[in-house]
Amino acid sequence: MELRHLRYFIVVAEELNLTRAAEKLFITQPPLTRQIKQLEEELEVQLFVRKPRGLELTQGGQYFLQQAYVILDKISDSIEGTRQVEQHNKSVFSIGFVPSVFYAELPLIVRRLRRNKNLQIVLYDLKAQEQAEALKSGKIDIGFGRIGIEDPDIRQEILFNEPLVAALPAGHPLTQQKPTLQQLSELPLITFPSGSGPNFADIMLGLFYRQGLKVHVIQQVNDLQTALSLVASDMGFSLVPEQVKTLQREGVEFVSLADTSITTPLIALRRRDENPNAAMRLLNTILAEVAQARLNDNAQQV
Repeated sequence: MELRHLRYFIVVAEELNLTRAAEKLFITQPPLTRQIKQLEEELEVQLFVRKPRGLELTQGGQYFLQQAYVILDKISDSIEGTRQVEQHNKSVFSIGFVPSVFYAELPLIVRRLRRNKNLQIVLYDLKAQEQAEALKSGKIDIGFGRIGIEDPDIRQEILFNEPLVAALPAGHPLTQQKPTLQQLSELPLITFPSGSGPNFADIMLGLFYRQGLKVHVIQQVNDLQTALSLVASDMGFSLVPEQVKTLQREGVEFVSLADTSITTPLIALRRRDENPNAAMRLLNTILAEVAQARLNDNAQQV
């Protein structure tokens, strides 16, 4: 599949008429028809229903149209970013992260890095194992996650341990106290992300299982925001890192747990053979300061 296939498909999907689409693309109709046919054969999906007065997108075609828009937008953004890097002689520094680290420390870290006008910061939302592969391929320079991984090529560093808090529906009786895991285990649990582990859901479930508690998982979702929406809908509760409290989500109350030793780590992932450049040395300084600030905050709360 080539980019022209996507561009041709988008124009045909917008016009729903091969003649008008061909005129808009400044080509004749037979080559355009062949290009669309080749695309359908490669996808093994019928994208259009041919009708006497034009075309109609199939359900598969409607979905592919949205994806084609996204792909071309990303390519356009990548081209523009590349031009900016070249024009301003910037170095690209790429960071992988899981969404649950994006509410306190990571934005602070990115703001600090962006003060260096010679750096172009690129962020990738990636799960822990995806971060490991991205590090080894050179796609990212560092990753931040919650789950340790087994990979001889990856070095892991726990920056600090962060308390977990319960996200409960607003007005729930347990919001008036610091609930125990025993009390929470009697409520439906919403976990995230869904899919194969290891992931943050494994951390949540492990907390209950290690205390011999059974818990009813009512829903597994792909992301934190969806989990909080379900909590706000009174479907159940979830456990989230303390920094998520900054969201102040309507319909959700964040409550500290009775057991303050229940925490989740913030882990930095790097290539084991890394030779730190200037950007990485700057980041290491920032991380040391962030970790120390977190330790000081924890000490004041004890």
